[in-house]
Amino acid sequence: MLERLQEIIRNHSGNLDTVITKDSVLLTDVDLNSFELFSMFCEVEESFNIELSNRAITQLKTVQDVLDYISAHVE
Repeated sequence: MLERLQEIIRNHSGNLDTVITKDSVLLTDVDLNSFELFSMFCEVEESFNIELSNRAITQLKTVQDVLDYISAHVE
């Protein structure tokens, strides 16, 4: 799951060499802008067959946050 999420994040960051760890902060460490972040969350929804609520999106700050959310909502 982590590897797939890292791939999605790298694709949306525009920098395939970005080092992404579980502790990486999406807006600052990965340097995603709001459009890239929204697009990334859309792909996460499709890839993992989950739905991210607006509230959840505002609370997901780190890669670990996203992983935890995915784990809790994957069927």
